[in-house]
Amino acid sequence: MRPEPGERVVFHGHPSWLSMPALYVKGVLGALAVGVLSGLASADGSGRVRDGWVVVAVLAVFMAVTLRGYLRRLRTTYTVTDRRLAIRTGLLACDVLETRLERIDRVNSRQTLLERLLGVGTLHFRGAAEAGDELSFRGVADPRDLARTVDAVLATRRGRAAWD
Repeated sequence: MRPEPGERVVFHGHPSWLSMPALYVKGVLGALAVGVLSGLASADGSGRVRDGWVVVAVLAVFMAVTLRGYLRRLRTTYTVTDRRLAIRTGLLACDVLETRLERIDRVNSRQTLLERLLGVGTLHFRGAAEAGDELSFRGVADPRDLARTVDAVLATRRGRAAWD
C-alpha cells in the first residue's frame, strides 16, 4: 500500500517470527527425524555412521524451515496510516484489504498464554455493525502497544485526547 499525498504511516510491518512456534517445533522434530534416518542410512557395514551426511541432512531441514517461515512472514504486510488500515497478502500475486480509520469503532487485542509469553498477539479492528468493516493483524509483536498507537491516531482524527 502506498500512502496518499499527505498521509503519514504510523506502522508498517510483518507478523513476528515468534508468531509461528508450531512451524519451528515441527522443524526441530523434523530435523531430528531426518538426522536419525540419515544416520541409519549412512551407516556402512561396520555400523559407523557418517557424521557429514547427518549434519548436511539436518542443516537442509533447518534451512527449509527457516525459508518457509521467512516467506510466510514476508507474504503478509500490515500498514497503519493516519487515514487507513491495510493488509497486503501475497508475494507474486497480491491482495490488499483496507478500510478507512473513520469506519473503525473498536480496537481489541487478543493473546493466548503462549502468545503472551512470546510477546505476540492479534489485533482486531471492528467497524460499525452496519459497515461490516473488520480486519485482524495476526502475529504482531506487542499488540497492546500497536493498539494504543492506533487508538491515539483515532483520537487525533476525532479531535479528542487518547484514552478519553
